[in-house]
Amino acid sequence: MELDRDLFAIQEVRNCVARAKAAQKEYAKFGQEKIDAVVRAVARACEAEAEKLAKMACEETGFGIWQDKVLKNKLGSTMTYEAIKDLKTVGILREDKEKKITEIGVPMGVVAALIPSTNPTSTVMYKSLICLKSGNAIIISPHPGARNCILETFRIVEKAARGAGAPDGLVQCLTMPTIEGTSALLRHPDIGIILATGGEAMVRAAYSSGNPALGVGPGNGPSYIERSADIPEAIRHIFESKTFDNGTICASEQSIITERAIAQQVMEEAKRQGGYFLSEEESKKLGGFLMRANGTMNPKIVGRSAQTIADMAGISVPAGTRVLISPQTTAGKENPYSREKLCPVLAFYVEENWEKACERCIEILFVEGKGHTMTIHSRNEEVIREFALQKPVSRLLVNTSGSLGGVGAVTGLAPALTLGCGAVGGSATSDNIGPMHLINIRRVAYGLKELSDLRGNGPAQSSPSHASAQAASMLGREDIEAITRAVLARLGK
Repeated sequence: MELDRDLFAIQEVRNCVARAKAAQKEYAKFGQEKIDAVVRAVARACEAEAEKLAKMACEETGFGIWQDKVLKNKLGSTMTYEAIKDLKTVGILREDKEKKITEIGVPMGVVAALIPSTNPTSTVMYKSLICLKSGNAIIISPHPGARNCILETFRIVEKAARGAGAPDGLVQCLTMPTIEGTSALLRHPDIGIILATGGEAMVRAAYSSGNPALGVGPGNGPSYIERSADIPEAIRHIFESKTFDNGTICASEQSIITERAIAQQVMEEAKRQGGYFLSEEESKKLGGFLMRANGTMNPKIVGRSAQTIADMAGISVPAGTRVLISPQTTAGKENPYSREKLCPVLAFYVEENWEKACERCIEILFVEGKGHTMTIHSRNEEVIREFALQKPVSRLLVNTSGSLGGVGAVTGLAPALTLGCGAVGGSATSDNIGPMHLINIRRVAYGLKELSDLRGNGPAQSSPSHASAQAASMLGREDIEAITRAVLARLGK
């Protein structure tokens, strides 16, 4: 009898959630010190296998560059650990003696972690660490295209966690990824929260599941080179970012916008550093290859080098070409160059001044990627401030790399591979997601006032005399004098 994959996947989800719920109940009794020991062990185990897992991911998916994936694995393990190791996440977090409020960290329970094929091993490491640090169990749902490397990363995480004393079943991974199985996981009533990193359809499914979710929409970050910028440095940062792991990080730049006054300098510098400007005919040729008929990104281009993409599109480019650049004048869903392209392909826009460039950036972001990330290269603090005030993004990165800056590798942002897009991007947060997003805060609050204080009637009384005192407070001076005289007169008799 042939195995029904969908039924198997659904049953596996039910079994995993039941085990995770029981394990998390036990883990919830751990103090901060024991939790930190588990997290430390997992981080060390992941870092030790960073190269092996990077090579596995590259071989299985065909995306990116394994040497760069090693760095991403270190971001997902050591850098994440260093950023979160001193956080207090469980038990009493804070006490305010003046306001008489105590805050207690409470884990959310079982976390459903959706893992993409573009950053598979590093995302498993990162999500495992932030879930374990916050006292939660985690069930990993792998992308089918990266199943084997995700499962191997899970085994390393799970073994290290158990070795450090974590309950059996606290870290689990689905072995047969199917749409039905993933749907069952997202909708299971015992899921505390969903961490969704992946395509737009997956994120929408997470938010419509009925369970709390933190998701990331597509990135489509413009990079504005303003006339005061150090142009060679700006191009270096953009190209380093766009070619890092062949552009598979969603915070990477998708277009260059510059001013007419410096456009020629920018183009010459881009060519000098390995950029190839496509002709109109070449742009049409490649444009038809970037997106599929249904309007989604062609998976064949994801994480491929500029040379490989040019070859697939039938375009001849010089040896050493690092980035393909297409001059554009419009932005819209129908223009593939103004969309997210997880590969070394950039659109190129020339505007008259920074105000027009600002408008173009906003237009591009509302095509795709609103709420996510953009970069600006400028030495004019007033322009930078104006961009910060106007742009519908959660991260405005200044004079740095989009991909590595957005995930916190080369900026002061929290190291993360799940980047919130805020309300404008349909996300529940605009933060780089960390352990504190995976706990609830229970607050213990003591009474400081009485109802009478709010009404302005003085302190409350707990005896019957309270009513008499309250009535007395409502009498005027003449009333009190009359009562006093009457009492003295009666005593005189």
